[in-house]
Amino acid sequence: MAQSQEKTFEKEVIKISKRIENITNQQKDSLKAKIIDIDNKLEAGEITKETSGTLKQEVAEYHARKIEKLVGEQERLLQLLVQDKTNGKIASFEELTDNEDDDNTFTIGNKVFKLTFKDDEKNDEDIDSVSKKEIFNKTSRRTSTQFVFAMGVNNVLNNDKLSSLNDSEYQFWQSHFYEVGWTWKTRLMEDPSQVYFKYGVSFLWNNLRLKENRIHVKNGDDTEIQTYGNQLSESRLRHVQMNFPMHLEWDLSKNKTDKDGRVKDRTNNAIRLGVGGFVGFKLGTRQYLEYNDINGLDVEEVQFDNFNMNTVNYGLSAYLGYKSTSFYAKYDMNSLFKNTDTRNISLGIRLDLN
Repeated sequence: MAQSQEKTFEKEVIKISKRIENITNQQKDSLKAKIIDIDNKLEAGEITKETSGTLKQEVAEYHARKIEKLVGEQERLLQLLVQDKTNGKIASFEELTDNEDDDNTFTIGNKVFKLTFKDDEKNDEDIDSVSKKEIFNKTSRRTSTQFVFAMGVNNVLNNDKLSSLNDSEYQFWQSHFYEVGWTWKTRLMEDPSQVYFKYGVSFLWNNLRLKENRIHVKNGDDTEIQTYGNQLSESRLRHVQMNFPMHLEWDLSKNKTDKDGRVKDRTNNAIRLGVGGFVGFKLGTRQYLEYNDINGLDVEEVQFDNFNMNTVNYGLSAYLGYKSTSFYAKYDMNSLFKNTDTRNISLGIRLDLN
């Protein structure tokens, strides 16, 4: 009897082990097939790389839960089997042929159980449904984000006259600006279209270099430009500001229709025109002076002051380009210095990178 029980216990353990192996292999094969399907969709351009990663994570988590649940059931049966073995309750049963039905039978005490395993197709369909919905939401989303970098030349206009650049006190090609920021681009229509509202935040470094050995001097509420006593190799006024740009953008990128007939929004793939403006405030201003003193030593001097600059500034801006590169222009509507008609103007190149 003990030998019969030993043989029965051993056979039941083997069957449980085999079922655990089958469960694991079945779920892994199903996961592999879904991953291949997602990769095919990514390669065909039906989904983005971001969506592909999201879907892979979803199906991996789903099959991990399935394995945990099904294997957990087998582990509980194994615990009961061990308990019955310890208590001497494993009954003899008819020897069955070694086939799939035999592998799916299980004996505890004087009862014989038959287990049926099948993949939860309903749950798989739910995952597929969620995946398709996720794909639709990703490809038809109304808002995208871009990293913005711009650089170019910086100068001023007096009395809003473009001709005043000819008599500017600042060097044109040596006065630079740099802008770094982040924007959100929202389609105005619910369905894919070519009109967007673009908004964001950026940090701007404006540099103005004076001509002919001169510097900025603060005189009460006024800021004057005066000749400096030493021969200057550098006279640069830099102000840093935080801007909040807003543009209405026409993006002529051609929308793509996939094989299911859905129209997918495409951006930054053709000619783009943006018109709008900005509002911001200055974070700090300083003047850099470099010269040789009477002993011939190099001197670098930094003067920290607001130089009567207006703290809040606002203006107009526009860009026109192809794909991610645009020609960029912006103009301050309020004066650079208090009690003046001097306004900052910038021209350069702008990159909007998805």
